[in-house]
Amino acid sequence: MFCKNCGSALDPNASVCIHCGVPSGQGNQYCANCGNQLQPGAVVCMNCGFSAQQKPVAGPGSKSKLTAALLGFFLGGFGAHNFYLGYQGKAIAQLSIAIASIVLTTITCGILFPLCFISSTWALVESIMILAGSINTDANGNPLGD
Repeated sequence: MFCKNCGSALDPNASVCIHCGVPSGQGNQYCANCGNQLQPGAVVCMNCGFSAQQKPVAGPGSKSKLTAALLGFFLGGFGAHNFYLGYQGKAIAQLSIAIASIVLTTITCGILFPLCFISSTWALVESIMILAGSINTDANGNPLGD
């Protein structure tokens, strides 16, 4: 595997090229398969025939799209899917909203019960986005596996 930005050899598990600092899979100047320079606007590499438009493939240590979606559907109100994908900020926000809504609902004897749906609705939307492919990488930029 080679960096598409500078053509240097790239570790398959690397999320960033150590030579140029560009996230792996980004760039369009070099072939990701053989490292040869591509012609401007080329659809395939003239050296090896590899598609210049091909998206990066999920590696052996990649996170599962199905696992993330199921965590989002069943435990997403507490940010479980975002913790799994490494989005710590979003996960803590969802967990905080969930805890705050439960506490406020308890204090007000159920009057503020609709607040409990805020974090859950957010998680349901993100679960659908994961399954649809709108969210297709983890927090480190690694593609999600199937």
